[in-house]
Amino acid sequence: MRKLIAFNNVTLDGYFTGADGDFRWAHDDSDDPEFSAFVAENARGGGELLFGRITYELMAAYWPTEMAMKNDPVVAERMNKMPKIVFSRTLGEASWSNSRLMNGDLASEVRRIKNASGEGIAILGSGSIVAQLAPHGLIDEYQLVLNPVILGGGRTMFEGLNNRPKLKLTQSRSFNNGKIFLRYAPAS
Repeated sequence: MRKLIAFNNVTLDGYFTGADGDFRWAHDDSDDPEFSAFVAENARGGGELLFGRITYELMAAYWPTEMAMKNDPVVAERMNKMPKIVFSRTLGEASWSNSRLMNGDLASEVRRIKNASGEGIAILGSGSIVAQLAPHGLIDEYQLVLNPVILGGGRTMFEGLNNRPKLKLTQSRSFNNGKIFLRYAPAS
């Protein structure tokens, strides 16, 4: 069975995006070569990316650009080459390279994708997708980068989640820019 990882940047007060959808704060950090190397290494992973419509549209508007290639060439190259799945009932097409659009039942489709052969799957951003899949036990690992930022409001990754999955910390790593990488797995 393929492993499904949810990866997100979060603030000290628990938000993955501001109330207006802004997440620039996740990239407003001092130069930290160790963190930059961590990000580049993380981007080298294989498998597929899974998005909801909003995150997909944000990513598709940035990663194929010259600015992305200039600012972060290793990550941009990987983001553009990796296969991408976008779940949306309103998006008409998924035109970013190597993208396919799905609009079926999210949990059923993800269960089917996980049961297929292949490398792992990573959800980037897409808090509504995370909140919908978590109660079904479909997420095998949560990777969070805790940012030393306080927004005072925004959206959490788990909005609307009624039952709380029990998690155990399996790895942590701190960086000079104040960010902390946290890896959690289901406790059961």
